[in-house]
Amino acid sequence: MNKRALAGFSLSALMLGGAMVGCAQGGISTVSTRSEAALAKQAARNAQQATDALAKGDLTKAISFAEAAVEGEPRNANYRALLGSTYLKAGRFTSAHAAYADVLSLSPENGKAALNLALAMIAEGQWDEARASLEEHAAIVPASDRGLAVALAGDPGTGVELLTAAARSPNADAKTRQNLALVLALAGRWTESRQIAGIDMGPTEADARVLQWASFAKPVGAADQVSALLGVRPVKDPGQPVALALNTLSPASAMPAATLLADASVAAAGEASPAAMTAAGETSAPGTRIVFAERREVVQQLPRGSAPIRQAAVEAPQTRFAALDRESTGKSKGGGRWFVQLGAYDSAAVAKDAWERAQRRHPAFAGETPTGMAFKSFYRLSVGGYSRAEANELCRGYRSNGGACFVRTSAGDQTAAWAKAAKVQLAGR
Repeated sequence: MNKRALAGFSLSALMLGGAMVGCAQGGISTVSTRSEAALAKQAARNAQQATDALAKGDLTKAISFAEAAVEGEPRNANYRALLGSTYLKAGRFTSAHAAYADVLSLSPENGKAALNLALAMIAEGQWDEARASLEEHAAIVPASDRGLAVALAGDPGTGVELLTAAARSPNADAKTRQNLALVLALAGRWTESRQIAGIDMGPTEADARVLQWASFAKPVGAADQVSALLGVRPVKDPGQPVALALNTLSPASAMPAATLLADASVAAAGEASPAAMTAAGETSAPGTRIVFAERREVVQQLPRGSAPIRQAAVEAPQTRFAALDRESTGKSKGGGRWFVQLGAYDSAAVAKDAWERAQRRHPAFAGETPTGMAFKSFYRLSVGGYSRAEANELCRGYRSNGGACFVRTSAGDQTAAWAKAAKVQLAGR
């Protein structure tokens, strides 16, 4: 796949940073104001050097100077936007996520920062959070870019709707139409994709572009598509230096709304998600003091008429371990009541896209029938009918491949609508 060619058509305008602005000091000069003026001047010099290094492609220097500029003036949104751009160019998506979140804290109307924040989230595999962020900032992110970002975040249907409306506008340009063509390809609508691509390109070039998108539409990792569009190579990211982070938000309020809602659905199923455990205080930032409530013993009374509890016979260790081994390695799906939940999504269409991604990530899902159910405003995606040991083993395997899941009992799960349609088509042949 030619990553540079893809970047030139679709997201070429996304990484524009704000203009660098100088800081002037007025009034009576004091030691404090002179010191602040010196820091501001040094920060401006670092920002300019970062801009120059970024233009030359020297990303190591660009990041170093941009971090120094932010350290000198922590509340300068333009410097933080510049820092986010250097991180994106370097393929450091986790650091870019942090930088652009800080930009929006300082400058809530910065649409470019909102769009780049969503792209960083998508590259990290945080599709639910990215869609929630794009919806939150819909008023400041142009539909021509937002539609493509929504599609990359797992909802190509909504992306097509947004871009179709944008492409019909009298002010629509070639980039908008090409974004629409790409999103149609991501939605599997290849004939329409070719037609739209051909509006601004010759037949041979349009055919080549659609072939290129065929490969692009089947990513292996979460960062593949964003990396290809931006023309960057993802790297192992140590994260933004802690000293540069803004500390204006509490951990609970800084958590994306979609994450909190997803955790609510998890809690309803009787499981605790990592985010929920963090919010509850199981894990916290260094230096945070955790206070535990007084420990209380709870004795649950047996219902009347219950059979007396008999002490189990003591088995030999070898016998117990052999039984555990048989249970944990069993592969047969015997119509059990345990399910592996893969996520909670905005709609069944988004869940279908997530299921396709999960199958590519973890081959053990091949041949399994996806199940789902509506829960409040979300659609739960799961696969089940296992014994507890089988479900645990399947979930562990998926996690080892970078997926997220948890095991629960049946909660009214039914065969997913798209899986039912596929069975009907096969039966009619």
